[in-house]
Amino acid sequence: MPKKSVKINVQTPDLRVVEKHKTTSYNDIDLCNWKLYSHIKTGSLWEFDSRDKSNGHSYDYHGNYIPQIATQLFERYTKKNDIILDLFFGSGTSAIEAINMERRCIGVELKQDMVDYVSSKFTKKELVVDVNIICGDSASDETVEKVKARLEIMGKKQAQFVVLHPPYDDIIKFSDKKEDLSNCKTTEEFYNLFEKIAKNAYNLLEKGRFAALIIGDEYKNSHIVPLGFECMKRMENQGFVTKAIIVKNITGNEKGKGKDANLWRYRALAGGFNTFDHEYIMTFVKQ
Repeated sequence: MPKKSVKINVQTPDLRVVEKHKTTSYNDIDLCNWKLYSHIKTGSLWEFDSRDKSNGHSYDYHGNYIPQIATQLFERYTKKNDIILDLFFGSGTSAIEAINMERRCIGVELKQDMVDYVSSKFTKKELVVDVNIICGDSASDETVEKVKARLEIMGKKQAQFVVLHPPYDDIIKFSDKKEDLSNCKTTEEFYNLFEKIAKNAYNLLEKGRFAALIIGDEYKNSHIVPLGFECMKRMENQGFVTKAIIVKNITGNEKGKGKDANLWRYRALAGGFNTFDHEYIMTFVKQ
């Protein structure tokens, strides 16, 4: 009995030391001190008063998502030095915040002029070490091979997190390229092309890691078109498992409707519909 008591007394302090710092396999959050992370949103309703325009961020491109989304997602689902793959890179929000948070980023952007413009936001060292921007079509096999090559250079076989922020069907035309989802002739064509990108996202993502889809719905031909939920299904078709559906307000991310609020209110009253004050952030895991 005395020997058994000694063993228990010796082991107990050791276990306590181990439990002082506990993290998951996909983030750096210390679960032993989880109360210190009150800034991390775990609810299904996210509200932000305005767009963050600090630390390199700006609203220089219509349609880019607000930086606060990146901050929340990256802290929740990535570790320092992880690689974030953004398949609709746009003005570089993902890469800017990745650097701010000591992560890395590979971005795929369809337009060469946008690639050139966004590249100017980073130093030459950052463009070598932390950020890789590929001009290409995220639905193509050629672009997949380019991403794999960049991953290998950065010391990884697959990405640790994927961001998908596609056009909301044809609401805003981003280019005249046929590969651009905003130029699809029908909504069904939009879904099919998006699903090809979802497939590539799945194959380029590390097992056990997460992806986020940022998207809103649209109102067309006098009825609502639930883009978000259909794209969620297309993600699931490729093997992703849905983890959360978050509703986020669009304050700070709408230029037109903010200026014409009264006009939109009148149209809603006259037409029997509701104006969109929200978009979705859907998270998935590759099991």
